[in-house]
Amino acid sequence: MQASIPAEGSAAPISSRPAPQADDISEQLERVVSSPEFPGVGRAAAFLRYVVSETLEGRGNRIKAYSIAIEVFGRDPGFTQDDPVVRIEAGRLRRSLERYYLVAGQHDPVRIDIPKGGYVPTFAWSCPAPVDIGDEDAGETSPSGVRPGRWWRARRVLLPGAAALAAVAISLYWIGARSPAPSLERVASLSPDRPALVVAPFANLGEGPEAQLYTAGLTEELMTILPRFKEIKVFGRETSKSLPADVGASEIRAEFGARYLLAGGVRTSGKRLRVTARLLDTSDGEILWSENYDNDLASGDLFAIQTDVARKVATAIAQPYGIMAQVDAASPPPDDLGAYECTLRFYAYRSELSAEAHARVRDCLEAAVAQFPSYATAWAMLSIVYLDEDRYKFNPTPSQDSAIQRALDAARRATQIDPSNTRGLQALMTALFFDRQLAESLRVGEQALATNPNDTELMGEFGTRLAIGGQWQRGATLLDQAIALNPGSGGFYHGTRALAAYMLHDNHTAVLEIRQANMQKFPLFHVVAAIIYAEAGMIDDAHREGQVFVSMRPDFLPNVVTELAMRNMQPEDRDRLIEGLRKAGMTVPDPDAIALTAATSDLQPR
Repeated sequence: MQASIPAEGSAAPISSRPAPQADDISEQLERVVSSPEFPGVGRAAAFLRYVVSETLEGRGNRIKAYSIAIEVFGRDPGFTQDDPVVRIEAGRLRRSLERYYLVAGQHDPVRIDIPKGGYVPTFAWSCPAPVDIGDEDAGETSPSGVRPGRWWRARRVLLPGAAALAAVAISLYWIGARSPAPSLERVASLSPDRPALVVAPFANLGEGPEAQLYTAGLTEELMTILPRFKEIKVFGRETSKSLPADVGASEIRAEFGARYLLAGGVRTSGKRLRVTARLLDTSDGEILWSENYDNDLASGDLFAIQTDVARKVATAIAQPYGIMAQVDAASPPPDDLGAYECTLRFYAYRSELSAEAHARVRDCLEAAVAQFPSYATAWAMLSIVYLDEDRYKFNPTPSQDSAIQRALDAARRATQIDPSNTRGLQALMTALFFDRQLAESLRVGEQALATNPNDTELMGEFGTRLAIGGQWQRGATLLDQAIALNPGSGGFYHGTRALAAYMLHDNHTAVLEIRQANMQKFPLFHVVAAIIYAEAGMIDDAHREGQVFVSMRPDFLPNVVTELAMRNMQPEDRDRLIEGLRKAGMTVPDPDAIALTAATSDLQPR
């Protein structure tokens, strides 16, 4: 058989290595058609086998609707284009391939696609060229290698227990030794299931060019914004465009296995425009969430309006504390009680911030990255959890490396696997911040916010870093946005917003926000509350909160300057907080000792 040559106009092979060869493509074909994620009924497998075989035999120019109808679907020689069977089945095959590579085939070495406008398949490597890891047999490489055939055959005979132990050993070695990210971990990894979402084209319920333009643009905007939320899977544009606007939830469940369907419509009346959006559970068709968005076309730019609506929809359903996460937390998917459950536990921990929840989520995430070493989101979350061992003194673990170093390593691991992963960038920003690399931390924060400006978890965390780093007003503004877009995000951001209000001399807002925080298990909540209540003249409340804080963190006040320096607190802000501690009735080291410690701390590199 001839070697495969990608069709003109298709994506060029990654780097300069040759295109996949016939053996590589044939193995990938068998991998696809034998997968449970590829339709086992109908003609999809026969269709795919036919077009791949013809292409590999050098007869790609013969692949037409007529030949497919005769050879695959058994039509008689009188077949004409009036019979839509080939077009319909080609659309189904494209969607089946998209689903396969989204779910089971994420790490397959070769990708087979059938571009729209024809039936000739294209073949490309799925992964970048491998790093030379010194394998004695240069012919056997990882899935990203040039000749992956023998490696995949060998992989099939590995005992499941041995494969799992190898993944655990590799992962733990990386954590302990901080070796460069080895390609073997990518070989051993799979990605865990996450809730999947299909976006149906929004229906045009109005008249005139504005409605049609807005409908198409809104769907496209959603397909751009939603995939930025890495905790979920979103089927791509090909799937969305192939669906009717009124597709049923049960059809989505049957054909794609997705748990969620986002659908809606656009209606215009004069200069008024209304968008209706709804999220459905495909298992039973229940509407989990719905919302109307009304706009005046005369008062704003059409494209700005559609972007704003798309952002609101995406934030409501897909962000870490959004509708999908709430549904999954209340009723986890029955086929995924492992790694994805760790992400739900992580956000529950972030809302509570207690030592008990910290221990549980750390154990869960360490098990997740051992099983799935390429799960970037889990590495990012683990970074934040490791950091909390140091900044909150939660469950410190004896280790050769400090908690901050382990947090930095895990965050860099996440961003190496997926440079656009919002949670990974957030973790790196936070770890750099507590490593006292303030300028670099804020640079990464700006990058993360540009990557996904709709992620309220990131928005609140970046606002916190800006505020405590001295940019109190900008930090307060971002925190206000995060809280407004995501009221269910927990008390942490209310607490930081309360502190920002205190530093901005807005005592009224400070008291309101600290009362909304109400994080009784989180020690720093109590010290911030004590300072705010003292400033507001609520002395009894201030004394009570101060006593609770000292009982929870007796080590903090004797080392207050070091604690504040670790958080990049500016000298004038540090002095004001120390004065607030005294006003709340807490015992702080004498001024001379503080001045000496402060001078030493200020000389430390940031």
